[in-house]
Amino acid sequence: MIDILLSLTDVACFKTTLSKFLGLAIVGGSLLVKIPQILKILKNKSGEGINVFSVLLDLFAITAMLSYSFMRGFPFSAWGDAVFLGFQTLIIAILVMHYNGDTIKATAFLAAYLAVLFAANSGLTPIHVLWTCQTMNIPIVLISKFSQAYTNYSNGNTGQLSAVTCFMLFFGSLARIFTSIQETGDTAMITMYMCSTLANGVIVMQLLYYWNIDVKSKEKVKKRE
Repeated sequence: MIDILLSLTDVACFKTTLSKFLGLAIVGGSLLVKIPQILKILKNKSGEGINVFSVLLDLFAITAMLSYSFMRGFPFSAWGDAVFLGFQTLIIAILVMHYNGDTIKATAFLAAYLAVLFAANSGLTPIHVLWTCQTMNIPIVLISKFSQAYTNYSNGNTGQLSAVTCFMLFFGSLARIFTSIQETGDTAMITMYMCSTLANGVIVMQLLYYWNIDVKSKEKVKKRE
């Protein structure tokens, strides 16, 4: 009986330790996860193929999750990546607007976003409002990612999307399912990450699909030459 209890304790301890490790690893990885995307936009001076609506929805989802988790007092390892992902997503949104010729709109959006961020994390916003925003993340994440997927499908390519960023987002959201179960037990967060993993998986499949098409097209051109 004692051996069984010790075994169960060891399993629980292992899960907790693994969750903490994964959580901190995701937070560390989030420092760079969208940098390849930002650099690609800056290098090409273009936001072609990037759906602004999708980026803004993604930013809302990240911000809602960040604010809700912060105000609920969840461990930093369970949501810390949202801080860096939110900052990088904000940069992407501003850059895309700028290169689309909407610099004034980008500046106004930045000011408005900072005001909302302050209100959401300063205690001015009731927790039930933040909870509502968090539950809204489930359809928002799906709409955001599938809007980008539709843009990819319509264009017949993935434009300025960074493969590194997309793959990191997919594996990050997959790992977050486990860490959310272990560290928060919050149904809304767990469901959101499950939906996010599914939607990110679609984008990754498109990247692979269009990558193969591009490679085959280049091979055909070489053969003709």
